[in-house]
Amino acid sequence: MKRADDKSAVIIALISTALMFVLSACTQASSSRLHPLVLVPGNGGNQLEARLTGDYKPSSIVCKRWRHPDHDGSLKSDGWYRIWFDPTVLVGPLTRCFAERMMLYYDPVADDYHNAAGVETRVPHFGSTQSLLYLDPHLKHITTYMAPLVESLEKIGYVEGETLFGAPYDFRYGLAGEGHRCDVGSKYLQDLKNLIERASNSNGGKPVIILSHSLGGLFVHQLLIRNPSSWRQKFIKHFVALSTPWRGTVQEMLTFASGYALGVPLVDPLLVRQEQRSSESNLWLMPSPKSFGRSKPLVITPNVTYTAHDIAEFLNDIGFSDGIRPYETRILPLTERLIAPNVPVTCVVGAGVRTPESLFYDVKGFDEQPSIVYGDGDGTVNMVSLLAVESEWAGDENQTVGVIKLNGVSHTAVLSDPNALDQILRVVCSVNSHDLISKCNEKASIRINKLAQIS
Repeated sequence: MKRADDKSAVIIALISTALMFVLSACTQASSSRLHPLVLVPGNGGNQLEARLTGDYKPSSIVCKRWRHPDHDGSLKSDGWYRIWFDPTVLVGPLTRCFAERMMLYYDPVADDYHNAAGVETRVPHFGSTQSLLYLDPHLKHITTYMAPLVESLEKIGYVEGETLFGAPYDFRYGLAGEGHRCDVGSKYLQDLKNLIERASNSNGGKPVIILSHSLGGLFVHQLLIRNPSSWRQKFIKHFVALSTPWRGTVQEMLTFASGYALGVPLVDPLLVRQEQRSSESNLWLMPSPKSFGRSKPLVITPNVTYTAHDIAEFLNDIGFSDGIRPYETRILPLTERLIAPNVPVTCVVGAGVRTPESLFYDVKGFDEQPSIVYGDGDGTVNMVSLLAVESEWAGDENQTVGVIKLNGVSHTAVLSDPNALDQILRVVCSVNSHDLISKCNEKASIRINKLAQIS
């Protein structure tokens, strides 16, 4: 009896060893056979670092003395610190300092944007997913961004730095129409292009899957249409766009009019309003006349009603006339036509979440938060914008577009909701078109059967 038990134990051990061997081999094989994937975050979706120089002119004693320490209380020797995101900016006086350091300024002579005087900024860890996972790595629980998505991709075989890459950027800057200078945004597009080519070349020439969130989708779209068809066909396998505001959002008009504190109760939205208005990318997210039309009232006041065709008048009336020229000359040309990139596109969007559709201001004006009428969308982006390319590209025989609607999933929850992650992984696996799990199971069964026959 003991001899039989010993034999069974040996068989079990052999089978276990075989399974471990086969699964390990399959994991390695699946990783090498995957199309490389590049993640492009949304607005505020990656860490940003800053450094102050002698030209910095603080607006207050608090800002003059505030030098942001590292998490252990010490200052970095080279002066760089994480300006986005850190919870100290939620403290009123420091919110002002944060806002003045994050400000952009439009130079009408140079026709481009630049940082505040004495403020240098940089994007850490380009090419890696590191700065996309958590906005504050020391407060992971409350600043999680792409970590759940990255972990899900790793479970199906993606490997950081081998088949999985990140493309963070300075999300304050945007892009401009043809003929306009746009140093920061144009450099990012070139860096993103180079990253895609490196990812492809290091994976045997396999074309790349680009997976973007929110504003990142607009950058990816511009990258695609600004490069020749031959480049796209060689280097792009599929474009997966999560929560992309193709035609802007009414929420952005609230941001410009009254400031937006992202639902954080400690932050006065008026303290960050001027900084938010200065953001070139925020101007890019204004609702487009192409989708929101002339008849739909977006902002209603006692004296004036504004539609998407009245953005210039709206900017003037809220006290931001400096935004009119860049909006009319740089932004509108970007939004006039959503050119089909002629690569396969899948849009994954939230739906059925209360989303600002019309803003009502009373006699107190724009310094007060408005009453809001809600409509369909993902809580941030209106449905008409989320689905804009579905109708825009419907007649293009060279363009395939798939749309996956996730009821009850919000703009950012698409990166963490279990059902959303499942749908995203299904798309990625479908694009890779390798039934690796069944093949692994098949190999495992063959090896186990042989062992059983031997024993």
